Amino acid sequence: MSAKTAVLGAGAWGTAVAKVIAEKGNEVDLWAYEEATAEEINTKHINSRYLSGRPLPPSIHATTDIRAAADGKEFIILALPSLYLLDPVKEITTVPSIREGESLIAVITKGFLPTAKGPRLILETLEDYLPGFYKKSLVYIAGPSHAEEVSLGKITGLIAASESAKNSIRYRDLLKSKYLLVFSSFDVRGVQVAAAAKNVIAIAFGILDALKTRSVGGNNDIFGDGTESLLLAAGLNEIQTLGMAMGATHPETFTSISGVGDLDVTCRSVFGRNRRFGREIIEKDILKTYKNLEDLIGRIDSLGYLPEGAVAAKYVKQLSEKFKLKMPISTGLYQILNREIEPLDFLHSFLGGLG
Repeated sequence: MSAKTAVLGAGAWGTAVAKVIAEKGNEVDLWAYEEATAEEINTKHINSRYLSGRPLPPSIHATTDIRAAADGKEFIILALPSLYLLDPVKEITTVPSIREGESLIAVITKGFLPTAKGPRLILETLEDYLPGFYKKSLVYIAGPSHAEEVSLGKITGLIAASESAKNSIRYRDLLKSKYLLVFSSFDVRGVQVAAAAKNVIAIAFGILDALKTRSVGGNNDIFGDGTESLLLAAGLNEIQTLGMAMGATHPETFTSISGVGDLDVTCRSVFGRNRRFGREIIEKDILKTYKNLEDLIGRIDSLGYLPEGAVAAKYVKQLSEKFKLKMPISTGLYQILNREIEPLDFLHSFLGGLG
């Protein structure tokens, strides 16, 4: 029996997830912000702007009416970037099937959300806006994945985390296929922190990777593969430190696919937007265009792609100060993006401080 599903957000990841669900014989309503994107999906069955070269099943129906997309669905998946998530959620809270708690809701967005109480995790923030039915029932889905690979049927693993075992299993069953493996977890906080904070480390990794390439045979020929693994391991330690401070319940979350797995692929994959952003800080000197991090976040659309780690860097810094945590990579990356220090100076300082 077909599961009525809505994916809200027609970016690369939302489109890829909609493709997976539709290929299993389900009808999927895909909400797109741009009219041109919706029309192209419906008439040509492609999304050339966000997932170029991937034919989409005709059972995916795109719309720019978010309430119509969400209403009457058994499953709803929120796939918008963290910067733009809250307003659409507020818009669908009075949709009849959500108002009555009849739709299950999952989130595949990575990041933190700004609130009057400071940066918070996505699910706990959404619970403040959604009807009370959704308390402790939302599902968070993350893992070492790229839309480009998932849409091509490359074997990929995800974690479906929820305080509701039943809802975790239902989303696991909705998504799993012969090439998409989905596992359940109760550690909702740990999985969310790992998914958000790894993007910060990935920008730092991209910076180091570009400097390693540039320095070969030069005066700074001191960075190698081992240096990158050093940064990755130290970054994972920072993610775990923050996760435990924010209420993660299982330390092994950070050694699972949602921790080290997601961090590794984000740092090393050519598809990683945060890694790309880090490399372009060195290769294209793109930070010179912005006064500071706030200016960068305010004009982030000018990049032409969205490195969510740039936004997360601001919130990770605030959280590390709130919990009095020592997080030198995340703090250093914040200072780089805020135009306080140069990348090479930070790396020399950080690596020297490990000795």
